[in-house]
Amino acid sequence: MALVSREPNQRDSVVVRAGAEVRGTQSFVQVMAAVFRRPSLTGLEILWRWVFGLLAISLIGSAAHRILLTPEGSGAVAQAGNAPWGDLMAASAKVGEAGGVLLPPVLHAAHWLVPLLFAVWVLLSAAGRVAVLRRLDRTLRPTFGSLVAFGAVRLLFLGGTVALWFLGLTWSGATAITGPAEHGQEANLVLYFALVIGLTLVLFLAWAAASWALSIAPMLAMLRGWSIGRSLRGAWSIGPLRGKLVEINLVMGIVKVALIVLAMVFSASPLPFETVTSEGFLHTWWLGVTLLYLVASDYFHVVRLAAYLALWREYEGDSPQPARTL
Repeated sequence: MALVSREPNQRDSVVVRAGAEVRGTQSFVQVMAAVFRRPSLTGLEILWRWVFGLLAISLIGSAAHRILLTPEGSGAVAQAGNAPWGDLMAASAKVGEAGGVLLPPVLHAAHWLVPLLFAVWVLLSAAGRVAVLRRLDRTLRPTFGSLVAFGAVRLLFLGGTVALWFLGLTWSGATAITGPAEHGQEANLVLYFALVIGLTLVLFLAWAAASWALSIAPMLAMLRGWSIGRSLRGAWSIGPLRGKLVEINLVMGIVKVALIVLAMVFSASPLPFETVTSEGFLHTWWLGVTLLYLVASDYFHVVRLAAYLALWREYEGDSPQPARTL
């Protein structure tokens, strides 16, 4: 698997050596260390992701501002804010009414905003992937058009997964809350949260077990110069390497969950001292925690790419050389 070494002519490289069979995550820490010692890799990932994030925030914020300036929008927000939160069912009804008022203008804005953000994400992600992968390995072929297509497929797949999750939330609410309420029974919040947590875990595992192919296929196009269709077919027929890639993807999913939990813990850590801290300090602290989470998340995206490339170079590389470098 991937080992970190310092070779005379390549500083902080990730070296892949043929040898004994290893688990996909056996040398994961070494890959993390190698990526950490090359901050330009994470810097490129941060650059393209944050450019998109700032653009998306500005466009969504502008659309939301226009909606809230209308009498209907401001009235709906005020209605939701004045909901009786001590009574969960009554508050839910108020928020639902406000959402019904806001839904038409939101859908109208989404008609042009969603396709625009989709196109911008696909283009920026393709450019970013080419930059990061080429910096990892200069022998990779820059196939920008293929990466645009792969990015669109991955985003559509992710959108379908999120849509399925929302349908599951709706079904859970109808099963545990609105359904019993219609029959004069008390809402079962324990059942609702159990269904939501179970559904989320199932979809999380399904995404981790299947989305690896959409990550390795662009790499195959750059490694072998394959077409889009052949790269997708090749991603599902890579033999023993498949299990190792699934393992990496599952571990990365767990890492992302751990990062979210850590961000929540750090965000809540100043609250016991709220009486001796200013509001400005709390806002600055929360902003810093958010930025730190985003940087760590982008770093682990690069680590996953490096681990994928290292595994491919070991198990599927074309050259008989005993060592390769990323």
